[in-house]
Amino acid sequence: MMPFDVVMFDWDGTLMDSTTAIAESLQAACNDLNLPVPSDEAARYIIGLGLQDAFEYVLPGLKSEQYEQVLIRYRAHFIARDRETSLFDGVTELLTELLDHGFLLAVATGKSRKGLERAFEASGLRRYFHTTCCADESQSKPHPEMLQTIMARLKVEPHRALMVGDTTHDLLMAQAAGVASVGVSYGAHPRQPLLDCTPLLIADDVKSLREWLFSAQHKR
Repeated sequence: MMPFDVVMFDWDGTLMDSTTAIAESLQAACNDLNLPVPSDEAARYIIGLGLQDAFEYVLPGLKSEQYEQVLIRYRAHFIARDRETSLFDGVTELLTELLDHGFLLAVATGKSRKGLERAFEASGLRRYFHTTCCADESQSKPHPEMLQTIMARLKVEPHRALMVGDTTHDLLMAQAAGVASVGVSYGAHPRQPLLDCTPLLIADDVKSLREWLFSAQHKR
């Protein structure tokens, strides 16, 4: 018997190799507006959060209209770099195999709905997922609402669900929802902070994630 009924994936840094584009687009937006430019570490830390929460973290104290200006410039830079982003090697094959083995699949992302739909259009992955939840439809990670919404839609209990993500925001969200988690080390956050969130595994690439998901060792 499979240990999980649903696997819920983060998008940026987990399925899509987009963390550099996100961080550098945020830095470019701040530079455009003569605002303090966040460090690489700070710009990567906020990946996975909803945009409002992300901007408030790296640019505390700005007025709401200034946040809107940052958002406009950020989106302009990020969209201009769309062709630079691609799926990590093996993602499509992994999703296909998971579906073939009867898993339900979902996305829980800090992207907006509009942003995720653009990403689906570019990647061709929309058809793989049974449901999705975005930051503008829910409270931002690490609040558990995204995962709670997905599990309610799919009628899956927390002990039968798994969250896969590249940030502490993902893993802390899973903890808050009572859901098991797997971290991936090839995205936005370093290995040690991910380990501190006590995931079942830290996968160094999609291949090792796949091997673990289909191994007998973790069945419970």
